[in-house]
Amino acid sequence: MTVYIDDAVHPWRGERWAHLMADTLPELHALAQQLGIPRRAFQNRPSGVHYDVPAPLREQAIALGARAVSRHTDRVLLRSVIANARALYQP
Repeated sequence: MTVYIDDAVHPWRGERWAHLMADTLPELHALAQQLGIPRRAFQNRPSGVHYDVPAPLREQAIALGARAVSRHTDRVLLRSVIANARALYQP
């Protein structure tokens, strides 16, 4: 099982943000907790379940074991991760 973090390219509130996704919800929540991201930041979006991670925390996520992925070069993998993330959480 794997946790993924994409490029921090999404601008919001003066910062760049990445998306933290995983093969399973327990893995996703566990890494978010290690990063100090509160559970209330968990998002269920059409793009899949994820946490938004500010750019400065991206390297820390990678150091904790998240696999860095790029929306530019890892398109097939990301489509698979997003499809899996959509299936993980059905309200």
